[in-house]
Order: sequence, then structure tokens, then C-alpha cells
Amino acid sequence: MKKILTSLALVGLVAAGTGVAGTWAFAAEEAHNAAAPTHFPINEPKEMSWSFTGPFGTYDKAQLQRGLKVYKEVCSACHSMNLVAFRTLSDLGYSDAQIKTLSAEYTIHDGPNDAGDMFDRPGKPSDHFPAPFANEEAAAASNGGAAPPDMSLLAKARGVERGFPQFVFDIFTQYDAGGPDYIHSLLTGYDQTPPAGMVIPEGTHYNPYFMSGVSLKMPKPLSDGQVTYDDGSPQTIDQYSRDVAAFLTWAAEPHMEDRKKMGFRVLVFLLLFGALVYLTKRKVWEAVAH
Repeated sequence: MKKILTSLALVGLVAAGTGVAGTWAFAAEEAHNAAAPTHFPINEPKEMSWSFTGPFGTYDKAQLQRGLKVYKEVCSACHSMNLVAFRTLSDLGYSDAQIKTLSAEYTIHDGPNDAGDMFDRPGKPSDHFPAPFANEEAAAASNGGAAPPDMSLLAKARGVERGFPQFVFDIFTQYDAGGPDYIHSLLTGYDQTPPAGMVIPEGTHYNPYFMSGVSLKMPKPLSDGQVTYDDGSPQTIDQYSRDVAAFLTWAAEPHMEDRKKMGFRVLVFLLLFGALVYLTKRKVWEAVAH
């Protein structure tokens, strides 16, 4: 009988220990779940004021030139822009001579030549911005396993969906700045402390505006005074982020101004055409008894 009682006591102690351990594990899991975000991005991108938004918006060429400078001196070290040709920089106000000089600063891997060999040459206005890496695998190997995305269409590809009821208002306000808003918020969203209990993977950087997770491989790319502006504009992270976001918007849609002008002309034509059709109908049918 004593052996039976002893065995039952041991079973009870084991069960109690298991229950306590389970309670601690459950509590730890609950604490982790409480810190884990339920959606991404954790913070919605800040809505900024841009010169190119709205039905009559236009690009600020001075801002685009500053954004190009930020891309050249900072972003181009990791990010390609394969779909943008040097000659299109004339839209930013550069002369043919300036574009020729700028393109010659880049080395283009070309070929094959008459001997069947590849060779390097200075860039020409007809060339596109060259990629900083030979291929995507090399880009990933140099950046912790994640290849930096091409920036040609980044401003169009990175818009964050806005939930109800905001998207209803966006239909009437013609909100079309989701991409640049996201880029600006992401670039200015570093140096923030994650909530207590949130697990940040090793080798990544917390950014509450990142749309695909709690952190990303890209370290903080900008700092105050990093790029020198010749026009006296503020040399701050916020200004750099605004300028490069505007430049990437132009890179993704260089003919936006022409599209908006054409759209306005079409609307005016349709209004006039509709008025003429109505007046013609009145004239044709005014003598007919109804």
C-alpha cells in the first residue's frame, strides 16, 4: 500500500511540474504573440505633400536633380536602375553636353567585339544606368543573401494598400502617391526601438514602415550631411528621402506630365462634344411634335 501511495505522489508531482512548465511556456508564448505585429507595415506610411500629385501636378526639376544626386552617391552602390537611359535625363533639365559627361562617368560592359570578346567602355547617352553587380546572385551574396531590388519601377511597385474607409476617399481625391510616401517613410524610419518582446532576426534592421516584415536586410542608408547640395537645400535625412522618392517616381513614370495634360484635353473635348451633340439634337428635333 505504501508503494502505491508513493507512486501516486510521484505521479502527482510530475503532473504538477508539467502543468507549471506548461503554464510558463504558455505565458511566454502569449507574451511573444502580444509583441508580434498583426499586419505589415507596422506603421502606415506618412502622407506627404508632393508637387506631382493631383490632376495638374508637375515634377519639380530642381528636386529631381537633387534626387538623382542622392541616387548616384548613395543608392547606386547597391541598387540598379536598368530601365532608365541616360538620355532621358534631359527631362530633368540637363543639356546634351551634361548628359554626355554624366554618362561617361560610368563603365559599360559591352560586346562582343569583332574578335568575339567582351570589353569595357565609357557610357554613352543611349546607355542605361549599369547595375552595380554582375548578376542577381552576386548582388544577394554581397548583401546578406537578399538582392537589392531594381529601382526603375520601385515607386510604382511599393505602394501600400490603404484600408476602409481611406481607400474610398482616395477614389475621390485621386491619391496616387503611395509609392513615394512609402519610400520616404522607409528611409526615415530607422533608429527606432522595437516594442519590448519583439524578436528581430539577427543581421536585420528594425523599421516599422517595412511592408514585408519587422525588419529588413538594408541598413540605414542615409545620414545628415551625407550628400552635398549645391542649391542650398537642407542636407538632412528627411530632405534626401523626399528628393530621392520624387526622383524614383519620375523614373517609374517619366511621361506623367504629358499623360495628365492629355487627360485634361480629352475631358475638355468630351465636354464640348457632348454640348454640341445636345444642341444638335435640340435643333433636329425641335420641329417634331412629341
